[in-house]
Amino acid sequence: MSLQVRCLSFRQPYAGLVLDGLKTVESRWRPLLAPLENQTLAVHIAQRDWDQDEDWRAVLSGPLGMNRVQIRALLDSGERFGRGVVAGLVDVGETWLCPASLEEEELHHLERSAVLIGLQEKHLTHLSNPRWLRGPLRTRGGRDLWTVEIPPELLP
Repeated sequence: MSLQVRCLSFRQPYAGLVLDGLKTVESRWRPLLAPLENQTLAVHIAQRDWDQDEDWRAVLSGPLGMNRVQIRALLDSGERFGRGVVAGLVDVGETWLCPASLEEEELHHLERSAVLIGLQEKHLTHLSNPRWLRGPLRTRGGRDLWTVEIPPELLP
């Protein structure tokens, strides 16, 4: 029996970072994932890269202490199924609004967890239990959340 689950498209490298367990906090300008608390979310890998900035690289090499070889291996891992596919599942936790001012230590912890800088006044959601599917499920991405059916042979 196939699994019907809500799905969200992530651009690379963030899709891979979520599924490899490095990104445990998702940030959005609105509380998109709040209704999915305590549910499973399918992770779709978008065709396009995240082109806003490369803060993720600064977080990986800085606070997370990764070198170029480790970062390259991580990026390659995230590309194992290619683009335009549902690649895995993750459990959705609590969503909260990040305050405009936080103690520096707490902010740095959140930035490491989100692999992103500048989280103030964004809606943050805990992600846990990431797992790759056994193979990719080719499908077009959708805007915001949509529903996808994952055949049992692809379930982890």
